[in-house]
Amino acid sequence: MKLFTSDLQPPLSGYGKALKTKIKDRSLVVGVVGLGYVGLPIALEYAKKGFRVLGVDVSKGKIDMLNKGENYNEDLQDEDIAEVVGQGLLKATTDYSGLKETDVIFIAVPTPFNQNKDPDLSYVLGSGKEVSKHLQAGQLIILKSTTFPGTTEEYLLPVLEESGLVVGSDFFLAFSPERVDPGNKAYNTENTPIVVGGVGEESTYLASFASNQIIENVYMVTNCKIAELEKLLENIFRSVNIALVNELALLCERMPGINVWEVIEAAGTKPFGFMKFTPGPGIGGHCIPIDPYYLSWLARTYDFETRFITLSANTNENMPHHVAQKVILNIANQPVCLKDARVLVLGASFKANVRDTRHSPSEPIIEHLLNMKVGHIDVTDPFVEEYTAAGRTYPSVEISNEMLASYHCTIMVTDHSDFNPEQIAQHSRSIVDCRNFFRNIKNRENITLLGSNL
Repeated sequence: MKLFTSDLQPPLSGYGKALKTKIKDRSLVVGVVGLGYVGLPIALEYAKKGFRVLGVDVSKGKIDMLNKGENYNEDLQDEDIAEVVGQGLLKATTDYSGLKETDVIFIAVPTPFNQNKDPDLSYVLGSGKEVSKHLQAGQLIILKSTTFPGTTEEYLLPVLEESGLVVGSDFFLAFSPERVDPGNKAYNTENTPIVVGGVGEESTYLASFASNQIIENVYMVTNCKIAELEKLLENIFRSVNIALVNELALLCERMPGINVWEVIEAAGTKPFGFMKFTPGPGIGGHCIPIDPYYLSWLARTYDFETRFITLSANTNENMPHHVAQKVILNIANQPVCLKDARVLVLGASFKANVRDTRHSPSEPIIEHLLNMKVGHIDVTDPFVEEYTAAGRTYPSVEISNEMLASYHCTIMVTDHSDFNPEQIAQHSRSIVDCRNFFRNIKNRENITLLGSNL
């Protein structure tokens, strides 16, 4: 692995030299397919640097907003979007044909899994087919979507070569995984280092050079597969360590006199050899719930079982059921039957202080409670107007003292800073705290803490 610098340039073809010249003189035109959490920040950063950008997305709603200069990404500044659109540097469309006028095309589309938890590449391949229809000689394609090793070369490349063009001689192809952390105020597109691996040295260099125009530190690796696997490692590292503390939390609930949160805080005083992770009601977001299964699926094709990784994913997936059971036990201590019980879920997004609800643990918690015949469930979230789970839509209810007192159990799922711990603790009949949100509350008779039986 090498940190990109321009002096690492390999021999460039005629197309490669032409592309590098366009990057240097700012005549490069950038295309971005998929204008979600990954694609829109990329598009904005290039536009802010003076490059012309064409964004493509299947959502007409997003396209209409962008072309009016309106922002829908909470991590971006409204005025930045308005400015680059007003300057004509960022345009958006649902029509792929405009990509023929671009020089670099980023593909940043979802990579979910199917019902069997096998990889679903339909968005990547569908976008690839559309790009292929308009692929021009000399263009550079960079896949950003998190995926398993081999996707870029074994799946996307054949689709692109349906154009009749050949990688390495007619066009360039690389993989550079996204590193987006919704709600993170310290790290953004510009100051978060990225990794690039291409189909050949020329593709790697050109993709790194293009990326370096908006990103401070770009690291080059030998090929696409290394870049693809390192992204899975990043997220599986988190999955495994979250599973470790989740399992420890379950153990601490059976051991008298131990609070797992205090154990973790104590371990965190060690200045080396320990990284702090905390338990919770389950994992969410796009990557962590999915990536372990991407790798386990790939491993099976090599007659290898990722037992440790799969076990960790299973441990995390079981946490919502455990939370639901704690809710049922709290209700059982009150003079009410389940069909008449009222439960309030605090938080619909998957992490604090963001709107992103992808794979939020709130959904499986609600599903389990409904399966257990809980009569009434409400959801409140200051960032989410309405939330859909288990085929039902839950409008976000407004918190009041009287409202809190009307529920038999309140579940702290997402610890938004807008929630008032004193108010909730004082007026709720019973609470299941999955985030140690009420750690400073002294009167804890109505609070059941995940990972503790104190």
